[in-house]
Amino acid sequence: MLAVASTAGALDTGDISLPTPRMEGGKPLLQALRARQSTRTFAGKKLPPQLLSDLLWAAAGINRPGSGKRTAPSARNWQEVEVYAVIPEGAYRYDAKANSLRMVARGDFRKLAGTQAYTAAVPLNLVYVADSGKMAGVTAPEEQAFYSGADTGFISQNVYLFCASEGLATVVRASVDRTALGAALKLTGRQKITLVQSVGYPEAPGR
Repeated sequence: MLAVASTAGALDTGDISLPTPRMEGGKPLLQALRARQSTRTFAGKKLPPQLLSDLLWAAAGINRPGSGKRTAPSARNWQEVEVYAVIPEGAYRYDAKANSLRMVARGDFRKLAGTQAYTAAVPLNLVYVADSGKMAGVTAPEEQAFYSGADTGFISQNVYLFCASEGLATVVRASVDRTALGAALKLTGRQKITLVQSVGYPEAPGR
């Protein structure tokens, strides 16, 4: 079970406290690169809390304590791309500093995470959201799209390599109803969905 954060005498926020991510182990880089692939069939088994924590840290966690800098680079260190996790219990925003998931909305919104049928059943859909308000000095929409697209690519590749290292299945895609999903995630006008990435265990052979 995931640990739900709460304080005595306070209403349950629904936030999820994640275990400390493991920063060692896994396959060597070249083996992970060899194993990297896109997969569109998934088993329904949930990811355990430790694996979820490790995955989110690999995606965009803090790897240099004290600096706030991440596992994925971003232009001018804007860190404008935020990672949202859509799981059966609800939609969450990954808080790298607190190593937790901040609840955005309760409920199962996985069917909104893509036009493909498998998105409604996969245990985790990562939604990458670019916040133009963090992109100081760049106001042209095409430039914002360029930088946020590149920075999303760094994060999604981190996820690909982590999944290859840990024997997980994943696929990234752009086919999603951004209006419907954005409403579920309660995004503001300056926040735009760039890509969505599904993650889960591979379907067992012969099924």
